[in-house]
Amino acid sequence: MLVVDASVALPACQYEDGFAALGDDQLAAPPLMWSEARSTLHEAAWRGELGGDEAHAALLRLESAPVSSRRPEDLGEEAWRVADAFGWAKTYDAEYVALAQLLGCRLVTADARLRRVARRLGFVVAPGEL
Repeated sequence: MLVVDASVALPACQYEDGFAALGDDQLAAPPLMWSEARSTLHEAAWRGELGGDEAHAALLRLESAPVSSRRPEDLGEEAWRVADAFGWAKTYDAEYVALAQLLGCRLVTADARLRRVARRLGFVVAPGEL
């Protein structure tokens, strides 16, 4: 199993079979991922960086992505702990790290800052490292 964040899901949504690039692992994400990805897609369309049809197609692929929404009972508390441990004011990135910890799997992210900070945990990887 792999936990994917919005920085990985967004590029995957740009292509018909974009999630296939992540391999055969089951994919999971905290519920937050869909909100982040939708917001970024909408912003890109609003700014004219994506055409309306292109953004809508990506949105449809996001909504039907082969990613399961996972929210273990202690996700919020664990995300809080992770944010404290890394000195983060916000818990958004911490939710992805916490979910991977709770599921005992890797987190795949294209977010260089998140990868750099959380790399010492040994389970945070970039898409190219799969």
